[in-house]
Amino acid sequence: MITVSNLAKIFEDKKRGRKVGVAGVSFEADSGEIFGLLGPNGAGKTTTLRMLATILRPSSGSATVAGHDLLESPDLVRRSLGFLSGDMGLYHRLTPRETLRFFGQLNGMDEASIARRTAELFHVFGIADYGNSRVDKLSTGMKQKVKIARAVIHDPPVLILDEPTSGLDVPAAHVVEEFILDAKRKGKCVLLSTHAMEEAEYLCDRIAIINEGKIGACGTMEELRQRTGKQRLREVFVALLKEAA
Repeated sequence: MITVSNLAKIFEDKKRGRKVGVAGVSFEADSGEIFGLLGPNGAGKTTTLRMLATILRPSSGSATVAGHDLLESPDLVRRSLGFLSGDMGLYHRLTPRETLRFFGQLNGMDEASIARRTAELFHVFGIADYGNSRVDKLSTGMKQKVKIARAVIHDPPVLILDEPTSGLDVPAAHVVEEFILDAKRKGKCVLLSTHAMEEAEYLCDRIAIINEGKIGACGTMEELRQRTGKQRLREVFVALLKEAA
């Protein structure tokens, strides 16, 4: 569902000069798989995800999402994915119900489909009691749930989730984790980026470690454990960063 080949991004800044954001990454993520992209701050995770979401144009390399080429068919790529970014905003004067209706319309959904999908997502995320409250009156956790619902209102086959449980308490994070696992069971491809090592270890089928714009290791938890001799993902992660240094 996602194929990435030597994807790179170089930023040109008049003051700071040339900065390599992503130095040529390659990986594949399949249907029915949760693929983790983990790395320290500034490693190139978010830049990679933004390129796949067609927000940033790659400097070189190629990628396809759900069979659609990133550069040749960006509109089809966008229709095929649900993208949650760490800095995604909401329109504070709208209610959750109005928010989902608006983004459903942007994705070409008819009113009946929007209403049906909204009811489904309200139930999954426990938003129903707050569906007609203004977003600016909601808690941080509830806003995060609305952001995720907004990203997946059109029920896309590919989900790109950057820090989906950020700001959530344990019960709310559990709801989001179960939603991600259910997406996998339904055959969707989930590309997940998170700093929560326990969450990644629990959810991900395979994990790629990115640092300084390059992927240094990729595999299942068992493969990464065998490579490093460590057990917990936190320890595996640190060992792989040291290995690449």
